[in-house]
Amino acid sequence: MAEIVYMPKLSDTMTEGVVATWNKNVGDTVKAGEVLAEIETDKATMEFESFYDGVLLHIGVETGKAAPVNSILAIIGQAGEDISAALASAGESAPSPAVEAPKTEAAPAPAPVATPVAATPAPVVTTAPVSNNNNGRVFASPLAKKLASEKGIDIQSVAGTGESGRIVKRDVDHYTPYTPAERTFSAAPSGVESFTDEPVSQMRKTIARRLAESKFTAPHFYLTMDINMDQAISSRKALNSLDGVKVSFNDLVVKAVAMALKQNPGVNSSWMGDFIRRNQHVHIGVAVAVEDGLLVPVIRHADTKGLVQISAEVREYAQKAKDKKLQPSDWEGNTFTISNLGMFGIESFTAIVNPPDSCILAIGGIKEVPVVKNGQVVPGNVMKVTLSCDHRVVDGATGSAFLQTFKTYMENPAAMLL
Repeated sequence: MAEIVYMPKLSDTMTEGVVATWNKNVGDTVKAGEVLAEIETDKATMEFESFYDGVLLHIGVETGKAAPVNSILAIIGQAGEDISAALASAGESAPSPAVEAPKTEAAPAPAPVATPVAATPAPVVTTAPVSNNNNGRVFASPLAKKLASEKGIDIQSVAGTGESGRIVKRDVDHYTPYTPAERTFSAAPSGVESFTDEPVSQMRKTIARRLAESKFTAPHFYLTMDINMDQAISSRKALNSLDGVKVSFNDLVVKAVAMALKQNPGVNSSWMGDFIRRNQHVHIGVAVAVEDGLLVPVIRHADTKGLVQISAEVREYAQKAKDKKLQPSDWEGNTFTISNLGMFGIESFTAIVNPPDSCILAIGGIKEVPVVKNGQVVPGNVMKVTLSCDHRVVDGATGSAFLQTFKTYMENPAAMLL
């Protein structure tokens, strides 16, 4: 009997999926446990395994196309089996063979009524090869490498448009071979209007929907504070001088936030509609930039972990996020979120609350500025942070108390070791 395979719900926020790659073709034998397809969700590209043994009789969603959750992804059954009943049960009809339209003699073209003006051909824009390798390593997503191999494209000749010049799927899809006689720049000629329309990815759709809901539903307010980072800089330098230790300023922030949340549980809360949930556990989401937007892997029970363990987890999650290898368990369950743009030279910014959290902390860069110490103006290192709060859950005094505790830990990192 033919079995219908439905588009799976691979994350809590997924409403539709895009088939990135089919690993089987119609007519191929499929075994339970084999990877049937790679599906792009709103947060990652994940392998989807077959639950059935049999032959792939029907593909319901072509490569690169989107379909809602629970729509027909494929049908698996016995070779030659009639699948019309299975399709009918799902409200679809069996594909009909194409019928060739009868040939008719073409009518003579009408005489032109005006002298046509020759259209100016659109300029052909090509891209010169750009070096995307470092000591022989090519910076490209696994999907981009696979597509390039299938199309016979030298991946090193593709210009990357992802983060830090990383080659992504769209670069391979829009790749145009370059010859020395062609233009070596991609800018449109002067005076010519030009644009490119890109389809919205599942991730970007979800970011747009969830953050719009948060911004327009939760009444935001913002608290900004300057933090003296002199002691944090000294402590980090001392820690990193130890063998096998590599701690970033962001790791110090995660640890300080976790400890501050334990002392200020009102901030570690969620608006649940008709009640407020006060979380006793501390799960901190750390925003990571990827080629299509943002992912927020979660450091669980961060208050119970040391700096070295936090550092290792953050690095592992960041790499998995960029490789689209995160699993739903990696990004679900946050109680508070940190967004750090300091490494990009951003002095300060305000972030949108990441549901179900009631607060998000925006971290700016460390800047050397004049500060007053003991009545004298001396050089100092200052970091600006801004706490975005959902006023339904957190009041100004509650948010301010949290920031004061966070400031104490960041300005005295040794206190985090007590």
